[in-house]
Amino acid sequence: MDVRAAMTFAFALLALLAPASDVQAAPPVLHLSTDTEARWVPFELTPGNQIRFRTLLNGRWVDAILDTGVSDTAVSARFARTAGMKPLVAGQADAIGGHVALSWGAVDRVEVGGLVRTGGRIAIIDADPRVTGAAPVDLFVGADLLAAHALEIDYDAQRFRLLPSGRMPFRGVTAPLRLAGPAGLYLSELDLGGRRHRPMIVDTGDGSMITLTRSAWRGIEPPNAAVTTAIAWGLGGQVESEVTIVPALRIAALPANEVELRIEPDSGFSARKGAAGRLGGGLLRRHRVLLDPGAGRMILAPAARSEWPVTRSTSGLMVGQRGDRLRVLHVMRGSPAEAEWQAGAEICAVDGSAIPAAYAASPLASWSTGAPGRTVRLQLCDGTERTLTLARFY
Repeated sequence: MDVRAAMTFAFALLALLAPASDVQAAPPVLHLSTDTEARWVPFELTPGNQIRFRTLLNGRWVDAILDTGVSDTAVSARFARTAGMKPLVAGQADAIGGHVALSWGAVDRVEVGGLVRTGGRIAIIDADPRVTGAAPVDLFVGADLLAAHALEIDYDAQRFRLLPSGRMPFRGVTAPLRLAGPAGLYLSELDLGGRRHRPMIVDTGDGSMITLTRSAWRGIEPPNAAVTTAIAWGLGGQVESEVTIVPALRIAALPANEVELRIEPDSGFSARKGAAGRLGGGLLRRHRVLLDPGAGRMILAPAARSEWPVTRSTSGLMVGQRGDRLRVLHVMRGSPAEAEWQAGAEICAVDGSAIPAAYAASPLASWSTGAPGRTVRLQLCDGTERTLTLARFY
């Protein structure tokens, strides 16, 4: 698990449920250009495994997230205010972490690669910035734009494109994929622990690898499984889940080795949607991906880094940066830090080095996932110092 990513990036997934029949908007019209196959969209894969790119909304360039877990494309309240988009009808969304207040507005034009949609509604949400990291994101591109087409994601080249449904631009392993329910969820399945788990929500906006409900995990849980805890942020707020590493699973005939698995309470988002769990960007990034619910299939081919390693915490401290200090957000269960540390503690230096402004991208940040047996000196901001010996605990 990449602890730094989990601290500052959410695994966003929306199901926008409020009716929007009263929104006075022109009927939506979608047009896929004849040269759409050539219209690759470059993206940045964030530390939270989210697909971030630039696109046009009402003629303005915005930063966007490609999120198949969002049923209705959503725009930030900040952008809506600056662009003069008026909220017309209030509602709420069911999201990871709980419910989110939103409003519905009208949109003139959205462009994603070779796809243009004019007219229609858009959700306006006031997203917690921890959902996408320090730099704000103004647009969450969802299933209402994507699902009528085939979506190809080339993680090796960090680019994606939209194609007519039915196209097969590369060969790979085929798994079933369907669009279901009023939320427009992408649903597939996987094999783990000698059992087929379905339906599984396929969500490019969820940065984790695999999430299962507590009930699904209970049926396959090995007797001596090492399980810890972790936190993340969804659009509905902070979520705590259990975390373990499973040695192998299969999506159709395609194996995946050493996979981080999150165990979600049965009151969580997946169970509320009648799903066994979620398949997220942390696992998808190991593949070249084609999502085509219209043709009923997901195609996966191993990427160059098909065995992308899981980064495990060896400290048990999940921290977030606040200026020149690190604030402990969560102490992982069973970790070396559990006995002495609590959430809220603030660290001002690691092994004598002050916390730099660009901490997350600096070599200093690797201390929390360092080699087991290493002892790290952590200076608290009250002037005291503690040592922490790193260990493998899950």
